[in-house]
Amino acid sequence: MPTMQAVQVANAGGPLELVERDIPEPDAGHVLIKVQACGICHSDSLTKEGHWPGLQFPRVPGHEIAGVIERTGAGVEGWSVGQRVGVGWHGGHCGHCERCRHGDFVLCQNAQVPGISYDGGYAQYMVAPQEVLARMPDDLADVDAAPLLCAGITTFNALRHSGARAGDVAAILGIGGLGHLGVQFARKMGFVTVAIARGQDKAPLAKQLGAHHYIDSSAQNVGESLQALGGARVILATVTNGEAMSAALAGLGVDGKLIMVGVAQEPVEVPVMQFIMGRQSVQGWPSGTAADSQETLAFSAISDVRPMIEEYPLERAAEAYDRMMSGKARFRVVLTPGKH
Repeated sequence: MPTMQAVQVANAGGPLELVERDIPEPDAGHVLIKVQACGICHSDSLTKEGHWPGLQFPRVPGHEIAGVIERTGAGVEGWSVGQRVGVGWHGGHCGHCERCRHGDFVLCQNAQVPGISYDGGYAQYMVAPQEVLARMPDDLADVDAAPLLCAGITTFNALRHSGARAGDVAAILGIGGLGHLGVQFARKMGFVTVAIARGQDKAPLAKQLGAHHYIDSSAQNVGESLQALGGARVILATVTNGEAMSAALAGLGVDGKLIMVGVAQEPVEVPVMQFIMGRQSVQGWPSGTAADSQETLAFSAISDVRPMIEEYPLERAAEAYDRMMSGKARFRVVLTPGKH
């Protein structure tokens, strides 16, 4: 039986350990993917710490997967061996719950997530159902595609469903793993792009990423600064701080919307009268389906949106994970099981 290297968590809170495993066989409707790159996401902590309800160990984390189809199971249609594919957070849906019956697959009540529901991309090979595969453009590198399948799709999808149109003011709150992609997408979509972060040291990076304006939230009033630009039609909140989100609400224009993609523990405080008189709203946004992933990759390829990444070999996964969790990475950490 041929074997592969994989990085697994044996029990909740346990270390990431490099192990030798049999290469899995794809069941009917599934494909075996040779993993070329896998991004490390903060959500991987749900697997490592055992915080996801019903999680079974041992488990291989990873849901930002770029690779090549190695083998197809029975009944797979439209996909072939050698084809480049990506797999993101949406790792499968039941097809029969009320949400699926309404076509809302990403919010399936029995949703599966790679690296949580089944073994993910911290390995040389992984198996995924055919309905979660996204085609990858030829001119997009695997290491660039991987983070786009989570941080990329989340920001791209939220912005394109925000109701904002070209020429509107779009503010990106936070320039980190999500925000540095959000700024690029907002600029390429034709929005008047505003980057908001703490400290003047982030200003050059914001401009480099495509921001027309930069607001230093530690020295400027965010609401007043956005109103001076006409008010934001959308504020994409990528930070994990509810107070920072609340402080930005004063910058919304008429029909303005705050879209939350960063997970904050604190609640967001909404000024009711302002929201009534400005027809404003607050919305949360999850990632998207495989079709959304595919469109994110295609848009990124043609508009030259790329994540800023740090690469690590698979055997240094524990070090790479700690680097990501420390918040010091600039800005996404990617494992490269496909490089030897």
